[in-house]
Amino acid sequence: MTGIRGARIAAGAVLPAELAVVVCLVAGVRVPVAVVAGVEGLLLAVLVLEAVVLARLVRAGRRAGAGWREAAAGAVRSVVPVAVRRLVVHELRALHSLGLWVLRRRHAVPESAVAVPYTGPQTAMMYGLVFVSVVETVMLALLVPWPVVHRILLVVDVYGVLLVLALHAACVTRPHVVEADGGLRLRYGALFDLRIPAASVAAARIDRRFPGGRSVALGADGVLDVAVGGQTTVTVELTGPLGFVRPLGGRGTAGAVRFHADDPRAVVAALTRARRDASPSGPERPDRPERPDRTAPPALKPGRTAPSTFPGPPV
Repeated sequence: MTGIRGARIAAGAVLPAELAVVVCLVAGVRVPVAVVAGVEGLLLAVLVLEAVVLARLVRAGRRAGAGWREAAAGAVRSVVPVAVRRLVVHELRALHSLGLWVLRRRHAVPESAVAVPYTGPQTAMMYGLVFVSVVETVMLALLVPWPVVHRILLVVDVYGVLLVLALHAACVTRPHVVEADGGLRLRYGALFDLRIPAASVAAARIDRRFPGGRSVALGADGVLDVAVGGQTTVTVELTGPLGFVRPLGGRGTAGAVRFHADDPRAVVAALTRARRDASPSGPERPDRPERPDRTAPPALKPGRTAPSTFPGPPV
């Protein structure tokens, strides 16, 4: 554990310096050769330390009976904190979603499934944030008199605008999905992904709420809120507790889920229709007693030869 802790501390100390040097070089700032050499030397030493720690962990995993792939994955999980791994993965997926958005494609939406958009409440806010970022970049270019600082801020601001667009693109290209068998896949961009099997869905209804707080939050009542713009519009009751993974790797268990959909009626209708189509033909009706044939003449009683008739008028 001491080696793992030392590797994490060394990486946390050197990587920001390396990032700062890269930003300066991209911005066209002249960095002294001694500074670049020193940072690169420290980075090389950290990489060697990380390689030694990873090799030891891989050997330990192999001795425990794991395969090469499983041992390597376990070593990476031990050295790199789960929050760091997930943040890197989220950012890469968001940038990938930006390409899908440009090509007008969606991620993992089968033809037989129903895509459920949910970006309505946040679209104006995201575009407003992009506009403010662009205005900030222009204002800093006019106000900052130092060319070096201006170039660095320009690189940071451009990447910030790109990242905001990528986060919105991830929400557009990764909608909720109602599967053909009645299952439900809830997503919030590249940050959150939860699959609810059809057997776990007990009921769904329109239910507009304003939980506030974080976009993905578990309440004290065991209800998971996947809010967009601080609101949810659909509540799904579950047949039993369902586990989920939070955006930064934390785990929890929910007994019901509330999420936002731009068209909640269509979502509830799609869930109901899919569950009805996937279920058997329905409960069997109880057998009804056979009714006598109304067209047949009434049965004759013993001792009588014909049905009685009304007496005729007196003579």
